[in-house]
Amino acid sequence: MEIILTQDIDTLGTTGQVVQVSPGYARNYLFPKGWALPATAANVKKVDEESKREEVRVARQRSELAKVVDKLRKVSVTAHVKVGDDDKVFGSVTTQTIADLLAEKGYKFDRRDISLEEPLKALGQFDVEVKLGHGIVGMVQVWVVRE
Repeated sequence: MEIILTQDIDTLGTTGQVVQVSPGYARNYLFPKGWALPATAANVKKVDEESKREEVRVARQRSELAKVVDKLRKVSVTAHVKVGDDDKVFGSVTTQTIADLLAEKGYKFDRRDISLEEPLKALGQFDVEVKLGHGIVGMVQVWVVRE
């Protein structure tokens, strides 16, 4: 039986792909979960139209994210930390700290969207990556200064 996948399935294929499966597998497993549709002419046309709409939506989101990348390039946040002798930082600046500082400037990011190999434990200026989605990454300057 030929079916159209409505989502990616590791063992079968990708969304919109027409694949051959046994009728029982399609009828008892894939159709009830909403993971596939019968490969009729109407369903093929419907899936093609939906994929075109999805491509347009993704392209629009990518262009909006490109504008956000340009804005983020100009953003600089400052983290004030306590330091001891020899400029040794007490504690560290984490992704949550950076997310909170960005929120104060009007940029809402989850701490998991901010990439740090390890927390910032030194004074200075650092470029930090911020994941925006669809594989697009922006950069933000983070200044770590003494309190």
